[in-house]
Amino acid sequence: MPNYFLDNPDILYHFDRLDLSQSGQSWKEVVELTEENFSQAGKFGYAPVNYEDAMENYRKVLEVVGDIAANYIAPRASDIDEEGALFKDGKVTYAKGTREALDMLSKAELMGMILPREYGGLNFPTTIYMMAVEMISRAEASLMNLFGLQDIGKTIAQFADDKQKEEFLPGFSTGKYTGAMALTEPDAGSDLQAVKLSAYQDEKGNWFLRGVKRFITNGNGQVLLVLARTEPGTKDARGLSMFACYGDETIKVRRIEHKLGIHGSPTCELQFNDTPAQLIGARRFGLLKYVIYLMNRARVGIGAQSLGIAQQAYEEALKYAKAREQFGKPIYNLPVISNMLIDMRVALEANRSLFYSTCVWLDKKEKYDELVDKLKAMKKPFLEENEKLKEASKIVTLLTPMTKYLLSESANKISYDALQIHGGTGYMKEFSVERLTRDARITNIYEGTSQMQVVAAAGGVINNVLGDYFDACEKKEYKGSLIKLLDSLKEIREMFNECLKYIKDKKDTNLQDIASKDLVEMYAYIYIGFLLLNEANTSTGQTGGDQRKVFTARRYILDALAKARKNSESIKNELYSDVLHADTILI
Repeated sequence: MPNYFLDNPDILYHFDRLDLSQSGQSWKEVVELTEENFSQAGKFGYAPVNYEDAMENYRKVLEVVGDIAANYIAPRASDIDEEGALFKDGKVTYAKGTREALDMLSKAELMGMILPREYGGLNFPTTIYMMAVEMISRAEASLMNLFGLQDIGKTIAQFADDKQKEEFLPGFSTGKYTGAMALTEPDAGSDLQAVKLSAYQDEKGNWFLRGVKRFITNGNGQVLLVLARTEPGTKDARGLSMFACYGDETIKVRRIEHKLGIHGSPTCELQFNDTPAQLIGARRFGLLKYVIYLMNRARVGIGAQSLGIAQQAYEEALKYAKAREQFGKPIYNLPVISNMLIDMRVALEANRSLFYSTCVWLDKKEKYDELVDKLKAMKKPFLEENEKLKEASKIVTLLTPMTKYLLSESANKISYDALQIHGGTGYMKEFSVERLTRDARITNIYEGTSQMQVVAAAGGVINNVLGDYFDACEKKEYKGSLIKLLDSLKEIREMFNECLKYIKDKKDTNLQDIASKDLVEMYAYIYIGFLLLNEANTSTGQTGGDQRKVFTARRYILDALAKARKNSESIKNELYSDVLHADTILI
């Protein structure tokens, strides 16, 4: 029987080498912080007693997820897409396959993977959870939007008071509750500072919500996190707070959207009619702190969804190319087809290296955030921990939007090419690749469009927050043909530095904004290139080596060098400066 964990050598590769990470993090440290140095083993019978025990627990659970995804969820994906979520008489109903899948995941106790054990969760790091999200996304992309909303519970666990945690979290862990993140409004999409939905108090201090939210994934969920304006007369982020409320009769679902893809995931327009709510955390920090926390997690969630869709699109294309014969042989043997498949596989492996590096950095940032807060409360020294937190925070601020941008764009490319390999049959509903292509299209739109991700990543790129890591990589010893690949990465880095100096010397903020996409892409080539080069370098030191990783590094880096030259020329020739005169050009 298939298993999306055991059958995927690249996920296994990354799981097995988490403690050998080459990108500057310490995975073992993340696990120890998550498990509070394994002090929970005495309180909970299923808590690990040491690092090896924790990793074995993670592996067993991921094997269960891989089995459920491949043998239970994936076979229902076409029916879910066909039936979709239904809206009738003001009520939203999931497709039959979605209900069955959620029930199966709940029975397997997988709906609280990242929640604390005292509330029924598994207390797993985000990185392990994201491996599960990738596999669920591969099986049925829209289900990820329900399974992946465990982040709602995680945010409550992070910032709510003890009474609120006790009220909400057990329901998430058992699968009784699904959540929703109610942020966007008709006039407040990417610009969340423009949120208008109001929160007000009665004479007893109870909070209520009034207003409209739009494009809310799973807006019919039982528990909603809502961004609302608590400070009358304000128009910016400082007037916004975060609330939790139940999806009760005071919330009217006006409609669900009729979408191109992810049909199993209802996208709702909601009207809040004096809805009782509870303030989460501190007033006025809704956007400044809590949404940022949510958005970092949402970005990596969409990264996992993108990876899952792309993996399945590649698998469908590979299977079809081997089976479809033209001119007396499988089209797999045609160089134009095999070259497409190779590019898809290399992209997948490069994306996965970036993705799980980002996830570990996110884990590290969140765990040090918790540790610093704990040390402050105990009035103990926290200088060293705070420095680690600052470093991780800067890197996460760069990597989460960069990852979301690159992986979602790549998912669209891979699914598009997979459909192309199928030819005319791929355009028909008899083959799942057309569904995958439709599902992929949303990934570079929601939770911040690709253009917004570039804007978010540009600051970290311009400030060269990965510079020390690049310096350390350049000083390492590499073997054989990898030395030439190191030279290629040095060349890309030199081009990047020249472009950055060129832009800074111009002292033109408009040019900097225009060039940001090229700069972000060049910086990503360097980072991913070093990740792959170090993986290849480690592999060549093993008995027999792993030539797959050497091949991936060579193909990716040489392609990145060619792309970087184009990026560089675009910046230096000010190819995009015409946008400054768009009003006279776009007539």
